[in-house]
Amino acid sequence: MTVAALAIYLVGLAVVFGVRTWMQIRRTGSSGFNGISGKPGSLRWWAGVSFIAALVLELAALILAAAGAVAPMQGITAVAAFGVVLALVGFVATLAAQTGMGASWRIGVKETERTELVTTGVFALVRNPIFTAMVLAQLGLTLMVPTWLSVIALVALMTAVELQVRLIEEPYLLATHGGDYQRYAARTGRFVLGIGRLQPTTEMENVK
Repeated sequence: MTVAALAIYLVGLAVVFGVRTWMQIRRTGSSGFNGISGKPGSLRWWAGVSFIAALVLELAALILAAAGAVAPMQGITAVAAFGVVLALVGFVATLAAQTGMGASWRIGVKETERTELVTTGVFALVRNPIFTAMVLAQLGLTLMVPTWLSVIALVALMTAVELQVRLIEEPYLLATHGGDYQRYAARTGRFVLGIGRLQPTTEMENVK
């Protein structure tokens, strides 16, 4: 199961970052990478660093488990099989959501850049389906190979996603799209259906 999880992860990373970046360059001439936001040491900076660290930690967890350096916790076969399904669905959903963003897809935020606000397809259901799908995929991998390091990687990813969305992306989208984003955020959940909807007159004003 460990080798299978490592293979799924490597292929998944290659597709959702490598292939998607290639598609973006062909479509727009730009990779879509904007780097890590904020001054070093700030919460905005830590959001980006934590996201990268989570991906690296998961890779390290799988490699160490495959090498026998870290022993996976005893699991249930049915749970591990469910993990395979979650991981595969998560990576496919990530690519589908990325594709749905079209030319607006970015990694990181550039405050001076204006991209189209995507509110159709899966984005009509939740505002951040890419992050939702990525967490789902990593949860699946953790169920396939449950080690202390993979659990840390999953927690790190969930923390990074929360920081990235709340501290960087939502303020940027509010400043860029104003009322359009306010109305969109008021009717759609942040990561799952119906949860994390923001009210324009209260919560959105507090997102700085």
